[in-house]
Amino acid sequence: MRRLLILLVVIALGVGGWWWWSHRTGSTTPPVAPTASGPNAIVPVIVAPATAKDVPIYLDGIGTVQALATVTLKTQVDGQLVAVNFTEGQDVKAGDVLAQIDPRGYQAALDLAVAKKAQDEANLANARIDLARYTKLAANAYTSAQQADTQKATVDQLVAQVAGDQAQIDTARVNLSYTTIKAPVSGRIGLRLVDSGNIVHAADVTGLCVITTLQPIDVLFTLPQQSLRQAASAIGRGRAEVLALPQDSDRAASDSPVLDTGALKVIDNAVDSATGTIKLKAEFPNRNLQLWPGGFVNVRLRVETMAAALTIPPVAVQRGPQGTYVYVAQADNTAERRGVQIGHQDDSVAIVLGGLVSGERVVTDGASRLSDGSKIIVVEPPPPTVAPLRPRHLPQQTSP
Repeated sequence: MRRLLILLVVIALGVGGWWWWSHRTGSTTPPVAPTASGPNAIVPVIVAPATAKDVPIYLDGIGTVQALATVTLKTQVDGQLVAVNFTEGQDVKAGDVLAQIDPRGYQAALDLAVAKKAQDEANLANARIDLARYTKLAANAYTSAQQADTQKATVDQLVAQVAGDQAQIDTARVNLSYTTIKAPVSGRIGLRLVDSGNIVHAADVTGLCVITTLQPIDVLFTLPQQSLRQAASAIGRGRAEVLALPQDSDRAASDSPVLDTGALKVIDNAVDSATGTIKLKAEFPNRNLQLWPGGFVNVRLRVETMAAALTIPPVAVQRGPQGTYVYVAQADNTAERRGVQIGHQDDSVAIVLGGLVSGERVVTDGASRLSDGSKIIVVEPPPPTVAPLRPRHLPQQTSP
C-alpha cells in the first residue's frame, strides 16, 4: 500500500510539472524544425544582385623574374689586386670604381712607348731637313737624284714608325686603364669572389663579382597560343598593364597582394610548337624590390576593360543540356530558371551578355535543390570563418 502511494505521488508530480511547463512555453508539443523536403518545401537560398560595372579582362600565367642585366665583373689584364672598393650587396652605378690592379708595370710600358715615339719624331724631323737639302742639291745637279729619292724613302719609313709608336701608346694607355675596374652597369653586387692581394688573370673564369640590375626588372611568362590574338591587340593599343602577384596567392581574390605593376614589353616572334605556348616579357619598375631574379610569380595581363558590363558571381552560373542558365529570385519568393548568355568568365566574375537585367537577384547557394517555380526563402550568407592561430610548440627547457 505504501509503495502504491509513492507511485501515485510521483505520477502526480510528473503530470503537474508537464502542465506547468506547457503553460509557460505556450505549447504542448515540442517545436519541429522545417525541412526542405516535399513538393511544397521552402528552400533556403543565398542570392546576389546582377550589377553593371567596368570589368578588366585578364589573362593569367606563371612567370620567372629575370634581371634586366647580369654582368660578371672580370679583369682584362693580369696583375695583383691591390684594392677592392665594394662590399657584398652594395648598390652601385655605372662608372663607379670597384677594384684596382697594380698599375706600375702598365704605367712603365706607357712611358716607354711615349719615349720611343719622341725619339722617332726627332729622327723624322732630322730626315725631313736632309730631304729638303738633297732635293735642292739635286735640282741644281750638285747631287744625284737617287740620293734624294733614298732620303725621301727614309722619311716615309720614319713617318710610319711614328704612327706605330702612337699605336703602342694607345695600347699601353688602354692596358693601364684596365687596371682600374669600373662598374659597367648600375645594379647590386652579389657575393665577392676574390679578395684584395690575390693575383688575377684575364683568363680567370670566376671573375671578381656579379652585378645584377634590379631596377627595372623583367618577368618572362607564357600564355597558351589561343591568347596570342588578345595579347597582340593589347600591346598594339599602347601600354598593356601587367600585374605581378606572389606565387602562393589567389589571383582571383580582390585582396590578393600585388608585388608590382608593369607593362608588356615584347611578345616572342614564334609559338613553341612543343608546348603550344607563346613567350611574353614584361618590365616592372621594382621600386620596392619585391621582385627578385630567379623567383616565380603569378602574372596577370590585362588585355581589355569591358565598360558597364552586367556581372554576376560565377557560382550562380549553371550548365545544362540547353546551355547556361541561372535561377532568378522573384518577388513572390519563387525561383525562375532562366537561360543566359555568358561572355567572359573567370574565378571572380561572370559577364552576362543576355537574359538578365541589372538589379535582378540570382541564386548563388542552394541552386542544386531548386527547379523552375520552387518556393524559396532568402537567407543571409554566413560570416567568413577565420582559421584559429595554431600555438607554436616551443621545446621544453630542462633545468640544469
